[in-house]
Amino acid sequence: MTDPRKPRAIVFALDSMTGLQTARILARRGVPVIAIAKDPRHPCCRTRVCEQILTADTASVGLIHVLESLGPLLGRKAVLYPCDDMSVLLVSRHRERLVDWFQVALPAPDVVETLMDKRRFYALAREMGLPVPGTFYLHGEPDVTQAAGELHFPCIVKPSVRTEQWQRHTTAKAFRAADAGELIRIYRTCAGWAECLMAQEWIEGPDESLYSCNCYFDGKGEPLVTFVARKLRQWPPEIGTSCLGEECRNDVVLESCLRLFRNVNYRGLGYVEMKCDERSGKHYMIEPNVGRPTGRSAIAEAGGVELLYTMYCDLVGSPLPKNREQKYGNAKWIYFRRDVQSAFHYWRRGKLTVAEWWRSVRGCRRDAIFSWKDPAPFWYDLLRATRAHRRRVAGTLR
Repeated sequence: MTDPRKPRAIVFALDSMTGLQTARILARRGVPVIAIAKDPRHPCCRTRVCEQILTADTASVGLIHVLESLGPLLGRKAVLYPCDDMSVLLVSRHRERLVDWFQVALPAPDVVETLMDKRRFYALAREMGLPVPGTFYLHGEPDVTQAAGELHFPCIVKPSVRTEQWQRHTTAKAFRAADAGELIRIYRTCAGWAECLMAQEWIEGPDESLYSCNCYFDGKGEPLVTFVARKLRQWPPEIGTSCLGEECRNDVVLESCLRLFRNVNYRGLGYVEMKCDERSGKHYMIEPNVGRPTGRSAIAEAGGVELLYTMYCDLVGSPLPKNREQKYGNAKWIYFRRDVQSAFHYWRRGKLTVAEWWRSVRGCRRDAIFSWKDPAPFWYDLLRATRAHRRRVAGTLR
């Protein structure tokens, strides 16, 4: 049960795995949640943990207009939880219009812009001596030709900023190019989707080589919570989103995360992903996420670390939760439907047996979508996926 005496949390992008998880985690702590979604018919919007679900495009300034209308009705300042990159950028750029009604936990605007633009971020990381993969920036055919001649393949191609324009064309975060010819073909397909594309050397290693650190920094720039985990599988394989993860200890990742964020006087929720090269054992910084929960925030909660509620308590002036220190247990998190897809991919290629899959998922304490107390999002997600599969099969038969 939520406590109506508590300030509300406003969760953006409820129509996403991250938005749903955030709303549920806060509701379990008694926090009243108002959610905002672009697609109110999305399976995640079938949840019953929110007291209200508003409709707005969380990637346009219309989100700010909705917040300006909502703010005066709340009574007390609510805590904002943007759950996608574009809504973080919008809140950061319009924060002066929101501070009278909302608690905003973000670093300075220039820090947000720097960390969210991969080109600026990689330049900053190099200045700090943090290892990053070899990267070329593609503004035109001459840049692509140079990259094709100098890169070690395979490589990945991705936008420096994943904007709404990119997301209109694809749900993929990046594309993998096996050779120079494929790099050129991908560039010519995607060049109009972003202001700047990047070609980046592939760091050798399986999904399990991808580590992350979630954290929350207070207004004094002190880390109140940190939590290290790693992927076990992702979907799509190799360049997708985590669908099975577990907590672990990796001091290189933790120290690199703290070093990066302390260097820029960070505030708010943060996340850093790093990959360990299986050939050299060296860790490379892949990307940060700024000012928002991530899909793996729920692993921290499964491990007994109250990451998202710590931010809430810090901003509203309540006593901080006692459970803020990682104990390095064996907590796991799964997005079951996506993990079945990923496991099937590896099984077909002889890289995973059924017994190995079963051992890997045993002991999972959190599912991204399924909840016994809030089951509707899971069933609607499964129904939508089944219908989409039938449409693909029917299209193939035609």
